[in-house]
Amino acid sequence: MHPFTRFPPRRGTESPQTNLPEPSVVPGPSDRTFMPTQSGALLSRGVSIKGSVKLVNELLIDGEVEGTLDSTGTLTIGEHARIRGEIRTKSVKVRGTVEGNIFVTERCELQAGCTLRGDIEAPRLMVDENATFLGSAKVGTGKSLPA
Repeated sequence: MHPFTRFPPRRGTESPQTNLPEPSVVPGPSDRTFMPTQSGALLSRGVSIKGSVKLVNELLIDGEVEGTLDSTGTLTIGEHARIRGEIRTKSVKVRGTVEGNIFVTERCELQAGCTLRGDIEAPRLMVDENATFLGSAKVGTGKSLPA
């Protein structure tokens, strides 16, 4: 007896299902700026979360989040993303829209096309000339910042 015997489909039924996606839904090459890494996660466009999001590794957000984002890893805010709330993370790259304060322990990048309405506290801050930033920034290590 063979353990993987394949039976023909019953009459009136469709062909047997496989774990492969339909060719019409296989994603093609993308022109997005940010792609998730194998160790990271993706919150894709069209997904909306309300509440707190906590993570340890990398996360690419291209959807909507209303609430706090708390991470010990790297956060990437994609160009279609809309964040309403506080962000606390090790490192962040912003390309979408953020309405809230950002606190990072390593680096904050405001890239071309992003909009930030809020304050930043970061040891290092990079702001592209085509970024919109409405708020204040405290940049430097805790020792160099005035009390």
